[in-house]
Amino acid sequence: MEQCKVIAITNQKGGVGKTTTTVNLGVGLARQGYRVLLLDADPQGSLSVSLGLKQPDDLPVSLATILQKVMEEESVPVECGVHHHAEGVDFIPANIELSGIEVNLVNTMSREYVLKSHVSHLRKHYDYILIDCMPSLGMMTINALVAADSVLIPSQPNFLSTKGLNLLMRSIARVKRQINPGLTMDGILLTMVDSRTNNAKSIIASLRSTVGQNLRVFQSEIPYSVRAAECSNEGKSIFAHDKTSKVAQSYDALTKEVIELERKETHRSRSDWVR
Repeated sequence: MEQCKVIAITNQKGGVGKTTTTVNLGVGLARQGYRVLLLDADPQGSLSVSLGLKQPDDLPVSLATILQKVMEEESVPVECGVHHHAEGVDFIPANIELSGIEVNLVNTMSREYVLKSHVSHLRKHYDYILIDCMPSLGMMTINALVAADSVLIPSQPNFLSTKGLNLLMRSIARVKRQINPGLTMDGILLTMVDSRTNNAKSIIASLRSTVGQNLRVFQSEIPYSVRAAECSNEGKSIFAHDKTSKVAQSYDALTKEVIELERKETHRSRSDWVR
């Protein structure tokens, strides 16, 4: 790739598979030969735990440390806080200290650009940077949307999850309009899908026929599986835990969709430049 793509994986509703998607899409991209960095932007540190750091609150350096240095206008080395995972991805962990940083951001000059400031230094070292956002529309999530090139939204096919999409879409549109005009929507990823239920089938069909007219709903659907939950305890992706499972096959298909999407965007931008 000629340039890095930064993807914010977000939904203000918790428990919809943001962290699982960040880990498995990241490892999926690394398996395809891309240089990948995962950013844990959630004080709960779920991404960090899922990648094998069982006690993220004990870490001497985390994303909170880095953002504090940025706010104090200190120099931050590119390798600061970066951990290397056995499955080929790098990641910067988070812990509870990030909650304090979010409070401090409110009184910081150019508060929406703090994360972007550091991410811009990381871009030349990676092909993809995936940001696992916290389940809220607070200042850290706004920072992630400002730092990102695009947004991917995991959502369960149930009433409460889909109901919250309108609020999220308005927030993303506001960030695009006021702060980050280059922000695009990669699409909605359906997660924890139980295709045996009529309710799930009905909601998926409705989403694809209504929202799908204006916004991509990925063809890949991530099935509900206990296997996916087990990965977090082991600090592995689904590819290392059970590579023949339907979940692994689905995340592999998603990875290919994301890569193809980027190829199309790159081709389109080159065509526009030639004109």
